[in-house]
Amino acid sequence: MKKYRNTLFYFGVTGGFSALIYWIIKQGKLLEGKETIIRPLENNDSWNDFLVSMLHNIQDPLAILLAQIIMIILVARFFGWFFKKIGQPSVIGEIIAGIALGPSLLGLYFPEFFHALFPADSLENLKFLSQIGLILFMFVIGMELDVKVLKNRAKEAVVISHASIVIPFALGIGLAYFVYNRFAPEGVKFLSFSLFMGIAMSITAFPVLARIVQERGMHKTKLGAIAITCAAADDITAWCLLAVVIAIVKAGTFESSMYIISLAAIYVLMMIFLVKPFLKRIGDLYGSKDSLSKPVVAIFFLLLIISSYATELIGIHALFGAFMMGAIMPDVPKFRTVFIAKVEDVSVILLLPLFFVFTGLRTEIGLINEPYLWKVTGFIILVAVAGKFFGSALAAKFVGQSWRNSLVIGALMNTRGLMELIVLNIGLALGVLTSEVFTMMVIMALVTTFMTGPALDVINFIFKTNDVTDHEDEVDQNKYRVLISFGNNEKGKSLLRLAHSLVKKQKETCSITALHLSLSDEMHTFNIEDKEKSSFNPIMKEALVLKQEITPIFKATTDIDTEIIDIANQGDYDLLLVGLGKSMFEGTLLGKVIGFTSRIINPERLLDKFTGKEGLFVNSPFDERTRQIVLRVKIPLGVLIDKDLKEVNQVFIPIYSPEDSFLIDYAQKLIYNNNSAITFLDMNGHTESNFVIASAIGSLKQKFANNVSLNNESVLLDEFLEKQDLMVVSLDSWKDLLDSRSSWLSGVPSVLIIKP
Repeated sequence: MKKYRNTLFYFGVTGGFSALIYWIIKQGKLLEGKETIIRPLENNDSWNDFLVSMLHNIQDPLAILLAQIIMIILVARFFGWFFKKIGQPSVIGEIIAGIALGPSLLGLYFPEFFHALFPADSLENLKFLSQIGLILFMFVIGMELDVKVLKNRAKEAVVISHASIVIPFALGIGLAYFVYNRFAPEGVKFLSFSLFMGIAMSITAFPVLARIVQERGMHKTKLGAIAITCAAADDITAWCLLAVVIAIVKAGTFESSMYIISLAAIYVLMMIFLVKPFLKRIGDLYGSKDSLSKPVVAIFFLLLIISSYATELIGIHALFGAFMMGAIMPDVPKFRTVFIAKVEDVSVILLLPLFFVFTGLRTEIGLINEPYLWKVTGFIILVAVAGKFFGSALAAKFVGQSWRNSLVIGALMNTRGLMELIVLNIGLALGVLTSEVFTMMVIMALVTTFMTGPALDVINFIFKTNDVTDHEDEVDQNKYRVLISFGNNEKGKSLLRLAHSLVKKQKETCSITALHLSLSDEMHTFNIEDKEKSSFNPIMKEALVLKQEITPIFKATTDIDTEIIDIANQGDYDLLLVGLGKSMFEGTLLGKVIGFTSRIINPERLLDKFTGKEGLFVNSPFDERTRQIVLRVKIPLGVLIDKDLKEVNQVFIPIYSPEDSFLIDYAQKLIYNNNSAITFLDMNGHTESNFVIASAIGSLKQKFANNVSLNNESVLLDEFLEKQDLMVVSLDSWKDLLDSRSSWLSGVPSVLIIKP
């Protein structure tokens, strides 16, 4: 009876109270009036009622907003992915996605769907939600600014950045003089119109520039540091100028704007001398913790909203308050990283695309419908490039930079991107810019941002150099140079031990370069050094134990496998070493193939996957990366399948064909540098029948009698394999080995697969 007690209680309570509810409702009907209106039977159409209800639900403002968000995110992600694939910043694709969803494309070809998705009365909801996204984004931008870099290179940076503002600003005002009568909104004074044209010409997109510098591996070079410093100084100066311009536009005259500017100055002083010390104290208390409590997070977000609200009341726009709040955040990288992680995904992925679409809804390419208007657009682009690109380049040359570096700085500073759109939207909202001018300036922002990557490639081509060479010293042509590319620290240490065993006694003529790549989306300007230290510290400690000098290269990129391939092919290296994980070794490559279970993978199919006929284990991005490297690297390549390689003292090399003779060179390096014991395994009788292999092994055995032995496959017993540290095999022989399903494979140690 006890075990049924809960069941009886459940049905008793639910049944009893359900009956009570029914009785109360029935009694409640008696309270209704005597007369009730009953619809005729013929009009009681439940299906029509359902359709009417669904139509009402679809037209609900919240439903429309959610439908807009779904469409915007899908289209923005697709365009962002496509432009990332062709080597452009994803922000370009997201801006174009916004234009595509606006009247320029969707509204032009599918007007009914466009008006259903973006009805006029829904745009205010989209506008305010996008503004929240911008506030969060500017908070992140303020945090990403590393003000410390201004102290180290202040002189050069201030000269270049201020020249890159003053020159295009002056050209923008000059341009306003010629287009004012034709394009200025009615009633707008020349001062307001010209100031906005000037500030629109002089803005630089700091986030896009920082991403490009990281992705091209320039952040550790002097040139990259100068570019980021210039962009930081430019950003701070430009936003202060924008605040002044907004104050003047709202006040009408410069004299009356002084009240707004004075209030803004008081606000900035309070943020620096009151709020910043308070935040620093919180940062000192909580900066070392892995996570922040909700009350602490609430304090910062509340201050962010108050700061934005204050600047909106003053009259210099809420975005300036968000930017200022981010800039005074505690100077603790871990602390800033936590907040960026909390804010960035919501702002960049969810809310920022709403701003792009809102901008796209305001951008009507169809307004530029005359040759004259396209000429004006071209002239605006020309003035923008002349002012920013050449202005920055000439200033850089003046302070002592080479022509190559000066042009690179000019190309980077010419990047406008999202920051330009923010300025233009403010101008349009204030009524300073017409829809025509707004559209022209949006086109200019797209063109100047799009041209940055190609311009850098052209400059590097003309001067016959690339961005990575700044990491490396001049190399001796007689050196043997090994490049190891690692993803995690443990595999990196195994690769370093292996590389060290190949060059240990030839330190004067050999070198090891360690390469670690990170996705640029995970990087921020303030935490590059910390990210690099955390990536290389275990490798550097291992290098100290081995007494081996290494050259570290740390780089952010959007395409890791292509970047590895390019650096290997262009860097004048003699060997590239990459790794596969232990789990792959035991699980996919050997565990299931050699297990001979009912779920065995067809070895021919596995072979096709490894050699590229199908794609190497396409379910895993890491394996796909290795496949691409195998196919596209033009230098000798070693793929280490790591089973916790600690030392390289006992090595065996199976010889399957005459083409495996090149492995003897690696055996000689291991013997000479590491005193390794090498066992050659004659798998098909080639050590006797082939003169080249026989003489090479014989010569090596004569020279290093204690280190070289020759045997056949019969030696491959568990006792032998347990004593081995490494198997070295050619790529072609590895294919044959997998095809043979040799039972001894399940017991092999770490494997180095070499492609000559």
